[in-house]
Amino acid sequence: MTEYLLFSALTYPNIDPIIVQFGPIAIRWYSLAYLGGLIFAGVYMSRLIRVKAPPCNQEQISDYIFWAMMGIIFGGRLGYVLFYNFSYYLSNPGDIIAVWDGGMSFHGGFIGVCVSTIYFCRKNKTPLFRFADIIACASPIGLMLGRFANFINAELYGRVTDASIGMVFPGGGPLPRHPSQLYEAMLEGFLLFFVLYFIYNFTKARHKPGMITGVFIIGYAMARTFVEQFREPDSHIGFLFGGDFLTMGQLLSAPMILFGLYLIFRPGKPSI
Repeated sequence: MTEYLLFSALTYPNIDPIIVQFGPIAIRWYSLAYLGGLIFAGVYMSRLIRVKAPPCNQEQISDYIFWAMMGIIFGGRLGYVLFYNFSYYLSNPGDIIAVWDGGMSFHGGFIGVCVSTIYFCRKNKTPLFRFADIIACASPIGLMLGRFANFINAELYGRVTDASIGMVFPGGGPLPRHPSQLYEAMLEGFLLFFVLYFIYNFTKARHKPGMITGVFIIGYAMARTFVEQFREPDSHIGFLFGGDFLTMGQLLSAPMILFGLYLIFRPGKPSI
């Protein structure tokens, strides 16, 4: 069995996570993915507001990118600390700020972005749900780039498999594993982007503020829940409540589906 797995494995490309380094300063694909995701999302949002009575202007989008970045960084880190390794950071509080050692949570980043978006909209008197719909349409761009960066870093890889798409990841042992980062990049990123593009441009969903945001939230949660079947759980957490079917990612995605359904079906008058 082991010989078959090794024989059928695809070759991992083994891309250097560091793009270029100047002494102690290194530019990594991971940080570039964050930066590129924010920039491309901002450009796309600028295109989406070219409609009658847009929810914001170009200057506000440029300002918002900073707040989104703060929400992602602080929320993502705090979420990882609370959801994935609380006991460790409770004993080592000084390591909480060591983001350079890795450890970011999408669900924490999502909460952080929600908080920063609410604050931004109140500060600028911007319609919250209409603005959130624009953000939702652009968010898959950053998700896709982030998952590609996870793949380059050879982290968050999948479970052992005998499928022909399996790869032997550095640090993942000698057996092929699912490239689950690529599955997530395609579902959370590529596919979800075009689903939201179609809904925004070819349906009346954008005239009911919050609906597109709800579709995004449910789409992400469903994609994450599905891919978690192939992704290796965090070694220090494993599967929850025994068995081998429920992971922390799936547990945190469940309330997102409920929240998304609320946004889709909540009462409210359509906008013009």
